[in-house]
Amino acid sequence: MGSLLHITNGDSFTNRFKKLNLDGDIITWREMLCEGKTLNQVGSESFWKTRYEFLHKNYKVSKSWFIEKTLKEYRSLCNHKKEDQIVLWFEYDLFCQVNMLAVISWLKTHRKYAQISLVCSGKEDKTDKLYALNELTDAKLLKLYKNKTILSLDDIEYADYVWQLYCSDNPMRLENLTDFKNYKFNYLEDALKTHLKRFPSISNGLNLMENNILQVANSKQPSSKKVFLNSLLTNQGNFGFADTQYERAVNRLKPLFSSFNPTKLTKKGKDILDQKTSYYSCIKNNEVYLGGSLKYNFLYNTTADKILKL
Repeated sequence: MGSLLHITNGDSFTNRFKKLNLDGDIITWREMLCEGKTLNQVGSESFWKTRYEFLHKNYKVSKSWFIEKTLKEYRSLCNHKKEDQIVLWFEYDLFCQVNMLAVISWLKTHRKYAQISLVCSGKEDKTDKLYALNELTDAKLLKLYKNKTILSLDDIEYADYVWQLYCSDNPMRLENLTDFKNYKFNYLEDALKTHLKRFPSISNGLNLMENNILQVANSKQPSSKKVFLNSLLTNQGNFGFADTQYERAVNRLKPLFSSFNPTKLTKKGKDILDQKTSYYSCIKNNEVYLGGSLKYNFLYNTTADKILKL
């Protein structure tokens, strides 16, 4: 047994992980690379500058918080040079899968000598439910760890390749990927399909997440904004987003709501949901990126499941 390093998907799981009393040091990957512009050279000065600018502008993250929480932990990762076994702990959802790709891309460049393994939660029983790591018992987590997937050089190069495509200025390159089954990432294909549906739909100018927000508001009419946000979080499929991300999305769509106590759509909101009109020109923002691509330079054709360039 060589020395061991664990890289986890966030603070919540890190706190849980510590109670498992497994050998090895722990690094927490504190990022949300599924949102905002990303550059392919993970960890470069321009990469972190771009990330800070996005988080500061959109989530009011202060420079001191970013340095303390994200950069210090990243520097700690850089200083862990001796471990020859690195275990990644991530989940099935889009949020986690994008972060996972970035971490593997960094490891490919900076830890060529290490054996990299993956513990990835998702389908854990005979039901259709997909599980987050924190939803599993200690016994189940230890079993996943025991049966962890050792990534081959081909797997690592593939993850890096997909990361490069995610950071490119054209999401059609991701759409053309078909060889997922040749590699050991069971949830990557579905996560990338979800990513592509984040581009505005051709039918009403809103993406999958935004349409889901209107759908929940219209069908359930939650009694308050808090109940509304909670309903969105528990019925979000495989996005894996947090409440802050949903709150920001709801605020983007605020003109389409007549009330949040209870939650009701305006007539225009209902018309957009019913695809009688488009919200594209109202919501279009030329500074919004998904990975390396400008969100509003592309449309998603829901009928053909294809991305179109404007």
